[in-house]
Amino acid sequence: MGAAPARDEPPRESLTRGEQLAAAKEILRREAVALWTLSNHLTDSLTEAIALVRSRVHGGAGSVIVTGMGKAGLVGQKTAATLASTGARAHFLHPAEAFHGDLGRIHSEDVVLMLTQSGETSEVTQLLPSLRDLGVPIVAITASRESTVGRAAAAVIELGELEEACSLGLAPSTTTTAMLALGDALALVLSSLSGFAAEDFARFHPGGALGRKLSRVDDVMRPLDECRVAAANQTTRQVLVACGKPGRRTGAVMLVDGAEKLVGLFTDSDLARLLERGGESVDGTLDRPVAELMIDTPTTIETGARMSDAVALLARRKFSELPVVDELGKPLGLIDVTDIVGWKPEKPAASAKPNIRVFPSEDVYAAG
Repeated sequence: MGAAPARDEPPRESLTRGEQLAAAKEILRREAVALWTLSNHLTDSLTEAIALVRSRVHGGAGSVIVTGMGKAGLVGQKTAATLASTGARAHFLHPAEAFHGDLGRIHSEDVVLMLTQSGETSEVTQLLPSLRDLGVPIVAITASRESTVGRAAAAVIELGELEEACSLGLAPSTTTTAMLALGDALALVLSSLSGFAAEDFARFHPGGALGRKLSRVDDVMRPLDECRVAAANQTTRQVLVACGKPGRRTGAVMLVDGAEKLVGLFTDSDLARLLERGGESVDGTLDRPVAELMIDTPTTIETGARMSDAVALLARRKFSELPVVDELGKPLGLIDVTDIVGWKPEKPAASAKPNIRVFPSEDVYAAG
């Protein structure tokens, strides 16, 4: 018997790196062509589906129940999450689990969104009699309206004949990409029609960098009882003595008038400049009214403003502190730059129009 091959010998590649890259590009090109073709072939069936979902969800007490099996089910979970995060009540229902009690999640006010390429998937088609008994309408994303699911649906968004990008033409790839894109189109058009705003988006996305960008200054500022506040008619020495705070202090004293309205700021930088002057004049200066040394009419931001605006203002003006005031100009708190280190100002949009390039025809892809 011959010697066994060494176990640590690397497997032989059947494709060179260049061939692998070319194959990946071809897969992406095929899926891109499929999406472009689908976009050109969309009909009023999409608007019918949107109208049905709106009447049940935005115009009533219903939810979108998304269902699908296998890879289509995984796409369905993402579609349900996108619908929910953009203002439409939505839940995913596994078709197999539906027959073990989860049908109780569906109510007559709901609408079911079914994802199935063939329209004949047994786990999905077996739901049809129960949905009919419940009186729940179906929106189907499937290849043909002549399929079992297509015939049972109140609205059908047809995928048409799609060729999988897999080399065997079998693994769900082009079809699931098309389903995913149609789910996004459905969710985002619904969101636009419902008037879903950035404030709503922030409410559903409070965590992470996205949540921080859309959060309000009131949620991030140091509240007034943690800030240094003093009367503007005091001397600088009195202000410094009276404004000691335990813990990490803010870099500025907010100065108010008799009506508690913000009239100035005295910052640590202002104090440093006084001390840098040196000599016998320092003591005399400290006993002068702080109003003579403060920054009068300081830049402020109003309660309810977005943190993205506050960060942009701090970056543009190169401030370290930004008072938050109410509509009467009374301080409510302070944004201190040390609390938002790492936040980046939002880049201004180049145009108010959607950043979408419209190609003249699918020949652009075919020629590539």
